[in-house]
Amino acid sequence: MKYKIEELCEINSENISKSDDIKYIYYLDTSNLTRGTINEIQKLIVGKDKLPSRAKRKVKVNDILISTVRPNQRHYGIIRKEIENLIVSTGFAVLSPNLKKVNPEYLYWYLTHDSIVNYLQSIAETSTSAYPSIKPSVIGGLEIDLPKLEEQKAIANILSTLDEKIETNNQINEKLEEMAQALFKHWFVDFEFPNENGEPYKSSGGEMVESELGMIPKGWEICQLDDLVDIIDNRGKTPPLSQNKTNYPIIDVKALTGTDRIVNYDNCSKFVDKNTYETWFRSGHPKTGDILLSTVGSIGELKLFFGDKGCIAQNVVALRTKNISYLYLFQYMRHIKKQLISYNIGSVQPSIKITHVKKHKILVPKKDIEDSFTEIIKNISFLIFNNSIENQRLVSIRDTLLPKLMSGEIHVSLDDEVLSEKN
Repeated sequence: MKYKIEELCEINSENISKSDDIKYIYYLDTSNLTRGTINEIQKLIVGKDKLPSRAKRKVKVNDILISTVRPNQRHYGIIRKEIENLIVSTGFAVLSPNLKKVNPEYLYWYLTHDSIVNYLQSIAETSTSAYPSIKPSVIGGLEIDLPKLEEQKAIANILSTLDEKIETNNQINEKLEEMAQALFKHWFVDFEFPNENGEPYKSSGGEMVESELGMIPKGWEICQLDDLVDIIDNRGKTPPLSQNKTNYPIIDVKALTGTDRIVNYDNCSKFVDKNTYETWFRSGHPKTGDILLSTVGSIGELKLFFGDKGCIAQNVVALRTKNISYLYLFQYMRHIKKQLISYNIGSVQPSIKITHVKKHKILVPKKDIEDSFTEIIKNISFLIFNNSIENQRLVSIRDTLLPKLMSGEIHVSLDDEVLSEKN
């Protein structure tokens, strides 16, 4: 049976007001929610912290959030767990499903299907505002052909199970990265790496000397980043790109801002043909182990490249290490990310110049200490890499199943949720 979305949901039903007796809020902005993954939630104390003017929408479990600005950037998600005093930006349309009519997960997957996202983007591009945007009523006016609630739930369970596995892998990777950064800090900030007797260096009386970066272990060096890497970039203007997949992906800023910890073919959404790859981008091909750095927009974003083909777009550079471990330097640059961001020279859009970054001072340990650290981090990185690759496969499976399940091309048996394709 066909329904309009507005018949199945309340849209933007509750806003925070002065009469609400709330001592603090958890605030979620549109930029911190992408493809169902929350990157950051701010805890703000009412009366102490300045609350953003857009912090107004109340949100509860099962609510669906869809950004009304640039829908193709996919700032959307569903609230699956209770978050006390969660308030989101007015940049979101907040849909509160009627549980008697529609399964929230089913509706979420329907609204985030590529065909719907592309339709909303096409409407946004006709808007008269300063940037592509839609009104919440556009979402409310969408039509959906709903199967019975039992079938909705069965379909949603299949898709959500894949999503939960992806989220689990993301959480594991986050913990692994925390371990890597904790080890880095212990060895190269606190200088408690094991000495020749296996004891913590600094607290065991290891000799320290003065340097440009303060006291460091004797025998260590301070170098400019420029002395440790070759810069791989695209110095010319980026040519027209296509969303039609080829063997030649473009690595742009967007490819660096996802939840994956690595960048390869599957992170990229834009492509070029072979001729453009070999001519226009002839000096901008990264190699496995290159450190990718965003210089515009989401400045300071860092990822490792793994793959055999890729083209560096404008506003991304690859740092190819020489005479230093790329795994050590990657952890070092993650540690100094705030310093990299401080090079921001953009008045309208954040941006940094690689010429400034190249002059940044880098601490270089003795080779045996660097090698020991690299060997440990290599194992952690291997686990992160495997989880990221598995996530990319799961996303591919989920995105392949989604339109087939929604259209009924693949049928779900309600007894045991077995999939079968219709002839």
